[in-house]
Amino acid sequence: MKRKTFGPVTSQQVAQIAGVSQSAVSRTFTPGASISPATREKVLKAARELGYRPNAIARSLNTARSRIVGVVMSYFDNQFYPQVLEALAQKLDELNYHLLLFVGDRDGNVDRIFDQIMQYRVDGIVLASVSLSVELSEECVAAGIPVVLFNRSEENATASSVNTDNEAAAKQIAEFLLAGEHQHFAYVAGLSDSSVNLARQSGYINTLNHHGIKDVRVVQGDYDARKTAKAAWELFSSPQPPDAIFAANDHMALTVMDVARFEFGLRIPEDLSVIGYDDTGPSGWPSYALTSASQPVDAMVGATIALLMKQIESENIEPEQVVVPGVLVVRHSARRPQFGVIEKDGLSLFQPQEVE
Repeated sequence: MKRKTFGPVTSQQVAQIAGVSQSAVSRTFTPGASISPATREKVLKAARELGYRPNAIARSLNTARSRIVGVVMSYFDNQFYPQVLEALAQKLDELNYHLLLFVGDRDGNVDRIFDQIMQYRVDGIVLASVSLSVELSEECVAAGIPVVLFNRSEENATASSVNTDNEAAAKQIAEFLLAGEHQHFAYVAGLSDSSVNLARQSGYINTLNHHGIKDVRVVQGDYDARKTAKAAWELFSSPQPPDAIFAANDHMALTVMDVARFEFGLRIPEDLSVIGYDDTGPSGWPSYALTSASQPVDAMVGATIALLMKQIESENIEPEQVVVPGVLVVRHSARRPQFGVIEKDGLSLFQPQEVE
């Protein structure tokens, strides 16, 4: 039965009811602290009776840890990032950390909200779909706050990052389309200054150029459905429309498919092959069946949390760049080549033949 109290219940009151010291109450509610099972049960019983809840803010002042990780995202219309957010929240919860979400600008820069993040005394920061300026990255290092870029990277590598091998995956996509004997190629680009977009564009176009394909159309989708639809119209209205399109992410690839089928009457994959990047949920829907370069969310999130916790616990912020392997998942949105497709774990994957 809960006891009646006036005002906020304090740890001193819990200690008095439980017949223990105030430090015992503190240790009971501190993860990993040493306390006997019998004492812990006394404290929890008293806390239930009084309706006591530990003050997280006050505790953080004592431990110098808030157990809060700030996460910044901006593209929620791309299904990849809601999946990432859910996985991050679950992994952090398992470690008794809390996720505090901040929404960045569509242009991918986090500088505007940096002061807000720092006011919460976060123990670490994960930047997904956004990037940090060199100056603020160095400020985080000086303040002892580790930063991990998720699905982003920096040229100067002042912050840690977790990515798939974007350039290698884009090269594989080009090889897949070449094996399918396509003739006219296009790339629907993300934001022009996005590190992952630049890597995907470079890997795709350089591989096509290497095989003698010099005329590759590049249009800007900027990770935006409206801009992507306009770019698709531009491609399909041209005198020589492409028969093979790689879009920098699934969200844009699905938009391209919709424009091609419902506004131009094109058949997929008979008239047009479309490939995306991320392998999000809708990619596996029968209505799209999108061939896509997979970004394994659980593996990438696991690597991000491991890297963040390592730096928080060691208080040594030494930037590390982690690359998580991905695969090209073959479905029905692209013409299937006669060679290179294998079946593994219930999926069709592209594994190009080695050239001697």
